[in-house]
Amino acid sequence: MTTHAPAVAAHDLIKTYPGGVRALDGMGITVSAGTVFGLLGPNGAGKSTTVKILTTLARPDSGSASVAGHDALRHPDRVRRAIGVVAQKSGADPVATGRENLILQGRLYGVRGAALGKRADELLDRFDLTEAAGRMVKTYSGGMQRRLDVALGLMHRPEVLFLDEPTTGLDPEARSAMWEEISRLAGDEGLTILLTTHYLEEADRLAERIAIVDRGRVVAEGTPDELKGELRGDAVHVELREAPDAVDAGLLATALGEFAGVREVTVVGRRLSARADDGPAAVPHVLTVLEQQGASVASVTVARPSLDDVYLRYAGRRFSEAEADGASGPRLAPVTADATGGAR
Repeated sequence: MTTHAPAVAAHDLIKTYPGGVRALDGMGITVSAGTVFGLLGPNGAGKSTTVKILTTLARPDSGSASVAGHDALRHPDRVRRAIGVVAQKSGADPVATGRENLILQGRLYGVRGAALGKRADELLDRFDLTEAAGRMVKTYSGGMQRRLDVALGLMHRPEVLFLDEPTTGLDPEARSAMWEEISRLAGDEGLTILLTTHYLEEADRLAERIAIVDRGRVVAEGTPDELKGELRGDAVHVELREAPDAVDAGLLATALGEFAGVREVTVVGRRLSARADDGPAAVPHVLTVLEQQGASVASVTVARPSLDDVYLRYAGRRFSEAEADGASGPRLAPVTADATGGAR
């Protein structure tokens, strides 16, 4: 049986910035060739630092990394020839035309002659930029600039394409159009895509496998369906009118955890979440227990498992809370209770 080496592999990456900020704390991922792999996490979780190391723009304090079969620390030049990178900020020259940017990119990677112009025209057509090819990039809309950025990353036909937050700052329409482009890219023979994002829907829609990142390490990994499938039943989310103190939060978690069919009760600030075998049937009991405990309820929702629920299980907080914390700052400690009602 033939064993194929991974397109991207990182093991035990540690990276600390001045001031003692630990950006990566044992980060590790393995990406199979020809797949779309998503690094999902809030801003500050360590996704961009991981990409910088894998694309040879930074070195870790310790750990190992390889891309397209090349050691990223020992042979960075080989890695650079094998990858395309679309950074968070556009790398296009704003006062050059779209086509001029592509031609320059191709020349930097050694593309010459008729193949250079042909490849530029192919990408302009593919990303619906042919009519704007002769315009300066500074006249492009945000969506057009982002499509050009991806085209630049593909100019030399890389083996691995890194997309670092590719839709940040785009309006909903432009983001949807970019998702379609990335989905089409995933069908390119042999192309591996490593996508970083803090949009739950983006990761769910585009990535074949996802690594959920929190505080510089992977806390969960699998396909979107696998990760959501681990959460049996329904998610019950309660918004309280006031945040309980630690003692009261523990009492709420314990009381709800004693009810059959309700588990994984978590209280963070004013938000209470739980898993239930039958969400709608559990809601009246949840409301009764909260009333008995003196907790005032603002709203209740029942939903099928989402990646946000997966993040809550493994990171101990909701994605929006992690975003607000900046992933590395202080946060409210969650109070949880297991199926037997033991608060912890």
